[in-house]
Amino acid sequence: MDRAEVDTKIRSLIEPFNKKGVELSDDTGFANDLEFDSLTVMDFVAEIEDEFDIIISMNQQAEIENFGQLVDAVTKLQDS
Repeated sequence: MDRAEVDTKIRSLIEPFNKKGVELSDDTGFANDLEFDSLTVMDFVAEIEDEFDIIISMNQQAEIENFGQLVDAVTKLQDS
């Protein structure tokens, strides 16, 4: 899957978590813009891991602050 396909898939996965209907861009932050708390982050990460059959380590999660970084990380993890 290329980056554009990963982006589209993650957008569909984030929909139920995006309670405020925030417009997503690569710069959309999970904490500030989407107001994700730690439980929401864990649930969302679990969805992504299941969908893409990958594991996102806690260290990687700590580095991912916005939507674009998540798309890049998932794209890279799939290629591993």
